[in-house]
Amino acid sequence: MATPRMRRINEVLREVLGTAIAELSDPRIGFVTVTSVETSPDLRAAKVHVSVLGSEEEREATLAGLRSSHGVLQSRIAAETRMKRTPTLTFHYDETVEQGMRISKLLDEEEQ
Repeated sequence: MATPRMRRINEVLREVLGTAIAELSDPRIGFVTVTSVETSPDLRAAKVHVSVLGSEEEREATLAGLRSSHGVLQSRIAAETRMKRTPTLTFHYDETVEQGMRISKLLDEEEQ
């Protein structure tokens, strides 16, 4: 379980990354929402969970665009936060939104 300090760090990183990703000009990056960030206790690595609107091909292209932009995003974190270390970012697709939509659809079908 994350400590209150780690939860605050994760939330700040999520906000900074959400804003920074929206400002990227890479055409591969589609509509992205940063759902959560998990930072390691030593602040050297951070898993960024994102939700991507679109098909599987668009999702893969967006993740490739984010991976290639990780240096720009890390420098943005360094500029906007006062952290001793800037974590190395890895991007992962968050399937919880997709699973929630599937469960909602199943429940709607059950009601009929």
